[in-house]
Amino acid sequence: MYKVKTPKTHKAKQALDDRAPKLVENAKKTLILHGTRTSAVLNDVLTQIYRLKKGHAMRYSKRNENIRPFESGGETSLEFLSLKTDCSLFVFGSHTKKRPNNLVLGRMFDHHIYDLVEVGVENFNAMESFSFDKKIAPQMGSKPFFAFIGEEFQNSEELKHFKEVLLDLFRGEEVEKLNLAGVDRAFVCAAVSSNTVIFTHCAIRLKRSGTTVPRIELVEIGPSMDLVVRRHRLPNPSLLKEAMKTGPTPHKKPKNVVRDVVHGKLGKIYVPDQKAGNLPLSSDVKGLKRERREAKANVKANAKAKDASSADRSSKKQKTSQAP
Repeated sequence: MYKVKTPKTHKAKQALDDRAPKLVENAKKTLILHGTRTSAVLNDVLTQIYRLKKGHAMRYSKRNENIRPFESGGETSLEFLSLKTDCSLFVFGSHTKKRPNNLVLGRMFDHHIYDLVEVGVENFNAMESFSFDKKIAPQMGSKPFFAFIGEEFQNSEELKHFKEVLLDLFRGEEVEKLNLAGVDRAFVCAAVSSNTVIFTHCAIRLKRSGTTVPRIELVEIGPSMDLVVRRHRLPNPSLLKEAMKTGPTPHKKPKNVVRDVVHGKLGKIYVPDQKAGNLPLSSDVKGLKRERREAKANVKANAKAKDASSADRSSKKQKTSQAP
């Protein structure tokens, strides 16, 4: 087994923390390996896959004689390299008379083989064999579309499993938000039989459509190949159960919320001071006009009452002056 030593520096500790399990995992890296013998076609296929996965892939060009993923004991070297490079996906290429141009695609869990799919490559065409405008070539870090055409992807267990592995292999890093300009390529997989898939890689061109939704055109840029599923191995049920576990979701206690036996769930709402007295009001408000009319009427009434009281006092004085 590959022994991990106790980190002695901050950089080494940071590297180990980066490899540790997380609630939101890092982008999966792919390990690309060569078998004891490979053909020229298979070398080109591995090169093209490395170019498509550039930035999230590691390639070893050395021949590996001890790696036999489907055989018991033949996965030890593969699991060691997966732990050493921190890769959770792998692509292993080999060429024999019984299985020519053979590719083994697999996934890892805790650096142990999780599942395997073995395919044969036929009718391969590299990127260099296609003529297209280099301006529409996909950029590094862009997100691809996936199109799976055919009922066999739902009916055939082999192709259903192969679909899951392909999605994990090429989807890249998971993101929450996506710019439409960053979706500039698509993988088109067409099932022509229960075990054969036509795999093509296309660039997406956005054309004017006269509406807010652009018209999409696909331009084949390669690589393209026919993949024939030969063998596949599903994950062990106990390993599947272990891999499907999810970590605890962080629970945040809601603020200003209490629970009462009688009233149930109660909440406090804090409303800031509105400062209504400082609001600028127009002089044409109907309420203000009514107040002015009432004030004017009160002034007139008070003036009349004052005049009447003064008239009464003057009349009383005249009467007292006329008395003998």
